[in-house]
Amino acid sequence: MDTLTYLAQGFGVAMTPTNLMIALIGTLIGTVVGLLPGLGPINGVALLIPIAFALGLPPESALILLAAVYLGCEYGGRISSILLNIPGEASTLMTTLDGYPLARQGRAGVALSLSAWSSFIGALIATCGMVLFAPLLAKWAIAFGPAEYFVLMVLAIVALAGMAGDKPMKTLVAALLGLFLSTVGIDANSGVYRFTFDSIHVADGIQFVVLVLGLFSVSEILLLLEKTHHGHTVVKTTGRMLFNLNEARRVFFINLRCAVGGFVIGVLPGAGATLASALAYMTEKRIAGPSGQFGKGDIRGLAAPETAIGASCCGAMVPMLTLGVPGSGTTAVMIGALTLYNITPGPLLFQNEPQLVWGLIASLFIANVMLLVLNVPMIKVFTRILAVPNWALVPAIAIITSIGVYAIHATTFDLILMVLVGILGYILRKLDFPLSPLLLGFILGGLMEQNLRRALSISNGALDILWSSGITQAIWMLVVLMLVLPVIRIWRRRQAQRKALLADA
Repeated sequence: MDTLTYLAQGFGVAMTPTNLMIALIGTLIGTVVGLLPGLGPINGVALLIPIAFALGLPPESALILLAAVYLGCEYGGRISSILLNIPGEASTLMTTLDGYPLARQGRAGVALSLSAWSSFIGALIATCGMVLFAPLLAKWAIAFGPAEYFVLMVLAIVALAGMAGDKPMKTLVAALLGLFLSTVGIDANSGVYRFTFDSIHVADGIQFVVLVLGLFSVSEILLLLEKTHHGHTVVKTTGRMLFNLNEARRVFFINLRCAVGGFVIGVLPGAGATLASALAYMTEKRIAGPSGQFGKGDIRGLAAPETAIGASCCGAMVPMLTLGVPGSGTTAVMIGALTLYNITPGPLLFQNEPQLVWGLIASLFIANVMLLVLNVPMIKVFTRILAVPNWALVPAIAIITSIGVYAIHATTFDLILMVLVGILGYILRKLDFPLSPLLLGFILGGLMEQNLRRALSISNGALDILWSSGITQAIWMLVVLMLVLPVIRIWRRRQAQRKALLADA
């Protein structure tokens, strides 16, 4: 009953005229940003942080805006994936496998509407999961001390590598690079300058917005400049614009399964929508067996990843709100936004800022309904926006990015540093290194150092505090499991390849 009371209060916050308008604007902006290939939710949220702060929005309104942009980007990402076979972001890669063939068959309207419905169902179930489980997790998380938090951060870093598919080492290297960047600046305890190269501009460390916009926006500009797309024309929607009842019935249980799975994966720190969509697609492909036409325009292959993406986005907010641990790269950006308002996410957030938390949760219900209502009627508008040429798109991204960075400290050094970071991000992307783990490592690095020092201060330097409690022991077991699983997977793959070679011989 207390939960329902708090949720009702949250709807009172989210349904004020101002916050409703903010949610509507956020969903529209997010959809536009998401459908432009390569931008994605991290860029959309990061670009709006300085704008929300400059406009003087209260923290609950700012968070509602960023959450609406986040969900809108995930909705918009499917549009270019289905119509042009160009993933709007990494998580929608699985959407292209069956979405684009459906569009080529003249069923683009069905594909777009069904993907919107699947994402809505996934987000709805995941938001209900937040209502039911987030307060319980928050109460349990109060038992976390500095040692538990440090070990939890270690688990988040290791989980990135252990669940990164075929490139766990590159993911781990990117996360460690993020940890290194988090050490730049003055040591809070000793006052020693670390890795500043005698520059006062980085004495306070690398600015979060500079790193985010450099890694993602500038590197994306460089990628856009080197790419030219020929022969990509908009696939026109013909025939039915909406899915029918029979198609909805075929994907109903897929929606339920993938929503639960996507929510659970979203709660895992660092897992994210990309992993959730990939696992959902592969699982449903195995379940379908020979009867499936996955990769050739099977609506089940479209519904599975879209449901998982919608659910994982909402699930990623659970560790952000309850533990202060980002569940994805975008929620890491949102944590950075909260710090601008001197709000620290964590177990006490539900007690100290109930208006903020429950207003955000209620706004997720509202934003998802808005997105579902707006998505299908605006299909023709979306296809026109996708026709924006690179010569107009690249300068627009560059201008918005530069304004966002310059607004922080009004120094040209931040602009130069952003470009240098962007070049680094471009090189890493060309070498197939994921950038989200780097951002997560940067966010978690400062928290890891703080909690490690606090734990060692409590124990007078004794390291056994890091594994003395039941919680830390359980988390260390998960860490070991995450390290062992990739090794077992690689070993099994090599064994299967060796048997196949012997059988051919």
